[in-house]
Amino acid sequence: MNYDESLAWIHGRIKFGIKPGVKRMEWMLQRLNHPERNIKGIHVVGTNGKGSTVSYLRNGLNANNYTVGTFTSPYIETFNERISLDGRPISDEAIAEIADIVRPVSEDMETETDLGTATEFEIITMMMFVYFGRVQPVDFVVVEAGLGATHDSTNVFNPVMTVLTSIGLDHTDILGDTLLDITKDKSGVIKSGVPLVFNVHDERSKDYVYKRLEEKGSLGMALNAEITIRSKNGEFDYQYKHYDFENIVLSMIGDHQKENAALAITALLDMCERELIDIDVNKTIEAVEDTTWSGRIEKISENPLIILDGAHNQEAVEALVKTMETYYGDRKITVLFSAVKGKPLGSMTDRLSEIADEFVVTEFNFFKAMSADDIYKEVRHTEKRKVDDFIEYIDTFSGDVLLVTGSLYFISDVKQHFNQLNIT
Repeated sequence: MNYDESLAWIHGRIKFGIKPGVKRMEWMLQRLNHPERNIKGIHVVGTNGKGSTVSYLRNGLNANNYTVGTFTSPYIETFNERISLDGRPISDEAIAEIADIVRPVSEDMETETDLGTATEFEIITMMMFVYFGRVQPVDFVVVEAGLGATHDSTNVFNPVMTVLTSIGLDHTDILGDTLLDITKDKSGVIKSGVPLVFNVHDERSKDYVYKRLEEKGSLGMALNAEITIRSKNGEFDYQYKHYDFENIVLSMIGDHQKENAALAITALLDMCERELIDIDVNKTIEAVEDTTWSGRIEKISENPLIILDGAHNQEAVEALVKTMETYYGDRKITVLFSAVKGKPLGSMTDRLSEIADEFVVTEFNFFKAMSADDIYKEVRHTEKRKVDDFIEYIDTFSGDVLLVTGSLYFISDVKQHFNQLNIT
């Protein structure tokens, strides 16, 4: 297959939806002689903050001359970025090459077993393991989980480090409808003897994580316990064991980013203590400070000020609102919002309404996207309206601040439009 044929085949798996479980992955990996066993991986799971944390880890390792593969989802600008090498999406030729390796194995599974058809996410995850475990070896691979952890397609390798970012009520139809239920699923990432850095605020859930760590004989490092951060204006201080760093200033704004950065710093320090890596601490902190992540409080225009943020669930919206209040509380904010089905729209739009002078809803071309009419009904803002062509609306916006938020797939459409404008 060429690149376009490969993408058509991969995206054709979307119709098979979400199938929690790792049996299909295990069958295909065994048939391919277990490429996942050839990588040194860091596994990152959680409800929010995974992508940013992956980026902090990658930048910290790159600054110390380690080659790093990353696996993230969804993509924001180009499909290839889901599998990246040192922050650069792999080539079209590489995508075609690894798709050609994975496709016959997935087809054999359909005909030789009763496991069914591999999903799109399973195929892409397989491609990542094949690429970094067989085609292009690297020093480390940072793997972002998809949905949950226990039954997620990525949960089929033994990492050298695990990171659990924040936990919130998302995908409750699959993972459970309480924080403890979701924590139990996320804790499936814990492997025997493999340290876990984690950020769990709910006390019952935190106790559960510690219990699982004890059962697995694994070290746990929790934010606000073993790890301490002290936030002050736009910077923060960090403390873990004898490490004490002051006045860390991140490129990505918001208190939630300070938490994500602290997790990444701790993971790298622990790996250094275990002699898995040799790092210059100053270079590492500087690399974390310089880290950016597409679609997270990202300015794509200064005049007018246009900000993109993929706040796709209640916890992400809460973090976004707090950040906008802190940094842009004196500005007139117009919210442009779109979402996919299955989200708690009422609570999300109510919270966004608190910072919005005007609330604009729209829809985008995606099979799970909600209609603008359905979103409009949920919005209780007194100044609300619908727009059909969100690209034209953004291009002609003449207000003070435009905050484009909601589904990451929506953010991806907007970002690709701006990239095209920059090219032309």
